[in-house]
Order: sequence, then C-alpha cells, then structure tokens
Amino acid sequence: MSSDEDFSLVSENSLESLSPLERIRQEIEKYKTILAQSQSEQKALLSAIKDHKHFAEEFRQRTVKLKEDLEEEEEDRAKNQQSIKVKINTVQMEASRLKTEVGRAEEELSHLDQLSKELKQQTEVSTAMPEKSVVFTGALSEDMDTCSFDMKPYIVFPMEGGTALITFEEEEVAQNILSLKEHQVRLGECFIRVEAQTVQVLEPCHIEMDTQVCPRRILVSNLPKKIEESRLLDKLEIYFSKSRNGGGEVEAVELLHDSGNVVITFIQSDVAKGLTDRQRHEVDFGGGKKHRVHVTPFLNGEITDLKICWSQSKRTVLLTGIPNIMDQEELQDLLEIHFQKTSNGGGEVDAFVYNPLGQRRLAVFEEGCPSKSQ
Repeated sequence: MSSDEDFSLVSENSLESLSPLERIRQEIEKYKTILAQSQSEQKALLSAIKDHKHFAEEFRQRTVKLKEDLEEEEEDRAKNQQSIKVKINTVQMEASRLKTEVGRAEEELSHLDQLSKELKQQTEVSTAMPEKSVVFTGALSEDMDTCSFDMKPYIVFPMEGGTALITFEEEEVAQNILSLKEHQVRLGECFIRVEAQTVQVLEPCHIEMDTQVCPRRILVSNLPKKIEESRLLDKLEIYFSKSRNGGGEVEAVELLHDSGNVVITFIQSDVAKGLTDRQRHEVDFGGGKKHRVHVTPFLNGEITDLKICWSQSKRTVLLTGIPNIMDQEELQDLLEIHFQKTSNGGGEVDAFVYNPLGQRRLAVFEEGCPSKSQ
C-alpha cells in the first residue's frame, strides 16, 4: 500500500474517531477558509473590474479628446486650405495684374522708343533745314517766340454779286470808311449809294500737328535762280535718278513756287535717307559748271488739333449794294477813284476787286499781301 493511501486511511480513521461536533467545526473552518479565499478573489476581481472601468473611462475620454482634436485639426486644415486658396487666388490676380501692367509698360516703352526715334528724326531735320539767305538788320526782340514752323495764311472769302473789296494802305482810312457806313458815289451824271461793311473771315487760331519724316521724298534747296523751270526739274530728275549719285527711280518732281524749293518723290522708300544724310550734292544744270544744292528731309504733317475763330480784316472793307449800271472795268475805276479821295474819307488804295451782280468770285487773303480774286 502506498503512503497516500496510508494517509487517507489514517485521516479517515481520525475523522471517524472525531465527534460529530468536532467534525462540524472542522467543516465550518474549512468553509470559512474557502469563503475567505472567495472573498479575497472577489475583492481582487472587483478591484480589477474597477481598474478596467477606470482604464475604459480614460480610454473613452482619450478617444473623445482625440476625436475633438481630430475634428479641430480638420476644421483648422479646412480653414487653412480656404485661406491658402484665397491667398493663391490673390497671388494669381496680382500676377495677372502685374502681367497686364508689364504688357502696358512694354507697349508704353515701345511707344516711347518710337517717339524717341521720331524726335531724333525731327532733331536731325531741325539741324538740316533748307538753306536760306538771311541778313541781320540790327533789330532786337526780348520775346522768345520759338515757332517750329512758319505758317502762311491762305483765306478764301466768297464774294456775292454786286459787292467789292477795297484794301487801303492805312488802317485808319479803312476804319474811317467803316464809320461813315453809307457812301454816295458819283458816276458821271448820277449817284449810287453803297454800304461799307467789315470783312469777317474764319482763320485758324490754334493748330497742333504731328510730323513725320517722309521716307520717299526729299526737299532740294539752294537752287540756281536764272534757269527755266522745266530745265531745272529735268536736270534734278536726271541727277537724282542715278544710283551712282545715291538716287533711285523718280516718281515725281515738283517746284514749290512760294519758296523756290523742289520736292522729289522716289518710288522706293530706301533712297531718300541716304541723300539727306549726305546733304550736299553737285548738280550739273548745264554750262559746264556744277551747282551745289542742299538736300533735307521732307516732312509729312497731320493736324491733331485745330481751333478756328472769326477775324476782322483791319485794312479791307466790303462794299455792298453796287448796281450793274455800266461796264465792269469803268465802274470799278470810278469806285476806286472815289475812295482814293480824302474828301470822301478815303486814302491810298492797295487793292480793289469788284464782282458784278449775277456772278460769284472767291477773294484770297494772304498775310502781308493784298487780296486776290478768282
């Protein structure tokens, strides 16, 4: 028999030897021990459950906090994205504006470059004007009236029938005739009554022009005086049409009668520049001797601003109400004689133009010149 069996046997025997009360007490102690152990285990389980609940609450709170943080971060990220979008849009708009300004600045720079070239050409033109003989007469002026161009008025005045224009040498005479207004003119054995009126004409009082150098034209000055016009133009055309002289094919040659200069137009636009750069040209007009002419650029002009105003002629008077009762020349002579007499309030007559009834004529007024009629 084994020792375990011996022990069991002894135990059973010992229990059997105990009284029932003792056995109950032992059972009670045994169950107390089991109860204490169960209570200890229950306490440990309750503590573990409490700890788990605590950890679960902490995890829940952490989860809520993390969720709130995530939501806040998401909101901040959305706000940042919106802010970034706004900034990007602002930057794009600013870039577009700057691009537009750059384009405008480039256009302005191009315009300024073109203007600089034009001003440079005008400067070159101002230093290469047609030659003109001048003499200092001793007159001085304190005013600095610097005009870029010299303009000559050319005013056309329409004359009705039965009128006359009379220009006196003195302004006082014209004003005297106007103050008398009505004049009785003797024509042989009869009289006619005419009325003196002021001559009102429209003339430019302010002009602004843009000028450009013409690439196909040149202005030739310092030309010989005693030579026929046709011969002058032919010789100039021959000279400037030859390539060895720097010229080219000529389209037109025109004499400016007011200045005595000649305008030459070439077919090609690359000829004039070389001729004006050279300026001096020896041209053979015949007779075995060459004449030095001066070549300068020809300017094209475009009126950009024009203002006109009424102007009264100071020395010219308009006579109206003249009947057609005799020969035109005879009537004109009698009228001129009448207004030459100081007894009639007149004076020296510079010009007289009569237009009979039923006719229309155009009188031309020029600066410093008596009126002409057409």
